[in-house]
Amino acid sequence: MQHSFSYEKNKVIQGVRYHFVQDRAIKILVILINVFAIVSAALFYSKKIRPEPFLLGSVLWLVMMVTFWYIMPHTIYKKSATFKDQFTIEFTDAQITLSNDRGSVHWNWEKFSKFFESPHFFHLYFDAKSFFIVPKEGMLEDMRHELRGLLNKKIGA
Repeated sequence: MQHSFSYEKNKVIQGVRYHFVQDRAIKILVILINVFAIVSAALFYSKKIRPEPFLLGSVLWLVMMVTFWYIMPHTIYKKSATFKDQFTIEFTDAQITLSNDRGSVHWNWEKFSKFFESPHFFHLYFDAKSFFIVPKEGMLEDMRHELRGLLNKKIGA
């Protein structure tokens, strides 16, 4: 099965956000900061602590959200020339072939460690930090369904 695509900036940024939200370390960090903020708010309102810990928790939460929601996705988009190209990707039982006007690359299925699906993309991971996103835009529903089956068979979730 073959799919030609290019990337839309806003959708790529949203896809990178999904990458961060799926990361286990970031999930734990979010939980810890939220627990700290809630506990410090409860203690502050019950007058057991001064306002500084409550403000610290609020500032940490705000900095974390701005970093993961705005700064990092925009930085990744700006640094990667990949998102400005037009591609054709072909999925076969043996491999994935990605090509554009400058050349092509072949990946055996064993190169991928996991995948997940977000609203606009299929995220294919080489390791915990390296991934490639395949836009769903332009795919018919039958192709999406067939690709899901192939990804589950070859990579697993």
